Amino acid sequence: MTEKERMLEGLLYRASDKELQQMHKEAQERLVYFNNPENYNKRLLILPELLAKVGTNCYIEPPLRMDYGINTYIGDNFYANFDLIILDVARVYIGSNVFIGPRVSLLTAGHPSTSKARNTGLEFGKEIHIGSNVWLGGNVVVNPGVTIGDNVVIGSGSVVTKDIPSNVIAVGNPCHVLRPLTTADENYWNNLVQEYIAKRE
Repeated sequence: MTEKERMLEGLLYRASDKELQQMHKEAQERLVYFNNPENYNKRLLILPELLAKVGTNCYIEPPLRMDYGINTYIGDNFYANFDLIILDVARVYIGSNVFIGPRVSLLTAGHPSTSKARNTGLEFGKEIHIGSNVWLGGNVVVNPGVTIGDNVVIGSGSVVTKDIPSNVIAVGNPCHVLRPLTTADENYWNNLVQEYIAKRE
């Protein structure tokens, strides 16, 4: 089993492996292009080369930081604000209609909790799954192995250490469900949207 295969299986692996180092180098070269202000109008064209999958209408503000890129899958209608960090040593799956605030970190990478094991240089990764119609507020941190359901709002500054179910607002450190999203929420925001549309016509 190669170090890459071990990495993607969530097993201990060594990141100094030549194949992984080459993958990392290629990703960083693409990110230099993406983050260069001179390439502002062309940077989105490189996303299909950087990511495993990118849907339609995907917009990411630079700077963007990633380990490999090719382990990240993004659906349609995706927006990420400044300073998105995706440590994708394991796969990261993001659904459609996802909004991500500034300085959000999606961290699949983990290290042994004991110093003796950690000092060997071995590490591991656990997949992150984010559903559709999700909004992650600014400075949210999503830890390895977490699944966030559909139609979820994660409040700013939250540290998501465990799975979050669908149709809720969740906040805090550690992040916990604050309350469900209800029909009242839907009606409130729909009314404001309709009011806006009526005034613009």
